[in-house]
Amino acid sequence: MSPVVVRQAGPADLEVIVPLFDSYRQFYGQRSELDCVRAFLQERLAQGDSVLLIAEADGQALGFTHLYPSFSSVSMAPIFILNDLFVVAEARRSGVARRLLEAAVRHAREAGAIRLTLSTAHTNTAAQALYASAGWQRDEVFRVYHYGLPR
Repeated sequence: MSPVVVRQAGPADLEVIVPLFDSYRQFYGQRSELDCVRAFLQERLAQGDSVLLIAEADGQALGFTHLYPSFSSVSMAPIFILNDLFVVAEARRSGVARRLLEAAVRHAREAGAIRLTLSTAHTNTAAQALYASAGWQRDEVFRVYHYGLPR
């Protein structure tokens, strides 16, 4: 495999990202909804309210990570939420996810952020091992709560 290149995706990359994002959602138990995924990503890219980084090699899209800008009120500084990270099955354990994490850190640093935050399923031990080996620290101070709002 050629070297993996990670770059920021733009509107022209929409059709490359749609199947990756749909596969990511299916990994988390959602049904395939290519049209909805396309509309969601098209809106993110058009509004510029998130950052999509895509990993490629040999002209093939291998994975992506999706960052959302936010702020820390206590620190009064920008942060990024690493909301999504996905690598196609055939490229897992080849360093693609690590490259995406490195690119996310680089992007956040260049944007002046003080922190990146992510969450993953308790059962996703492979991702947890990757994050720990890449220097991410599990939060031992705060508990996360969610309040679901029906649509």
